[in-house]
Parts: sequence; C-alpha cells; structure tokens
Amino acid sequence: MATALKNLSDYNKENIPNGADFKVGIVVSEWNDTITNNLFEGAKQALLDNGVPESNILVRHVPGAFELPLASQFMLDNTDVDGVIAIGVVIQGETRHFDFVCQGATQGLMNVMLEYNSPVSFCLLTDNNIQQSIDRSGGIHGNKGIECAIACLKMIAMKKSFE
Repeated sequence: MATALKNLSDYNKENIPNGADFKVGIVVSEWNDTITNNLFEGAKQALLDNGVPESNILVRHVPGAFELPLASQFMLDNTDVDGVIAIGVVIQGETRHFDFVCQGATQGLMNVMLEYNSPVSFCLLTDNNIQQSIDRSGGIHGNKGIECAIACLKMIAMKKSFE
C-alpha cells in the first residue's frame, strides 16, 4: 500500500505557493462525518498555513460522496473560487454500491475539473474499512485533507502562471 510509505501530512512549505490571493471552495460529504470532518480540518488548516485568508475559504456540505461532483460544479458556476477541494469517504461494504459510488464520484470530479478548466482536488478516501479511513484522516498515515489542499494550491498557481 503506497500510503504506508508516505505521511500524507508531510510537505515542504518552501515549495508551496502563497495563497494570499487565492479563493478556495471546499465541499464536504456529511456521510462518515467523523472522518470527513478530520479531512476538512486538515485541508482548512493547510490553506490557512499557506496564506489563504479564512474569508477566502468557502465551505458547503453535501449528503454523500456521490454529490461531490455536482456540488463542485455549483461552486465553480456560482462563485469566484479558483479551485475546489472535494472531501468524502466511501468504505467498502457487502454490496457493489461501493464500486458505483467510487466510480461515479471519481469520474464526475474529473469531468468537472476538465469542463471548468479549474482545479478540483480529489480528497475522496476509498477504503476497505473504517480503520484505513481513520489512519488517513489524521492517524498514522497523516491527513489526506492536507495533501489535497496543497495539491489544490499548486494547481491554482499553475493555472495562474498561464494567465
């Protein structure tokens, strides 16, 4: 497992663009909220630590992971955010529902990113069990929310470098 070899919270701050002029949207799934709240807190703190003013962080909640693509689209359509961080968790159950939700959310987020030509950071945990999600939301593997916030900042900066 690749995550076992890397702490998701580790990054070199010298390589991160200053987000003082960035506006970032965050859409957070309410399903598995103990995990998604930890991911959100990690993402928000990483944005703040890298210069994004709290007033430039726009947060909306959605029922589950499947709604993340549409919420990201709403955010890009109706606000002036430079990028979106989509936060959710899908944990393997006894049925194929896991596969359909993961596939739909993944494809949907990629479609929104490409259609809107804007960064949509993929902070969707797709784990086999709750312990794996705990480990990736502030546990032994760090916090995927931090990693996704940093990726979003880097992609916003890249896009702005072409303007």
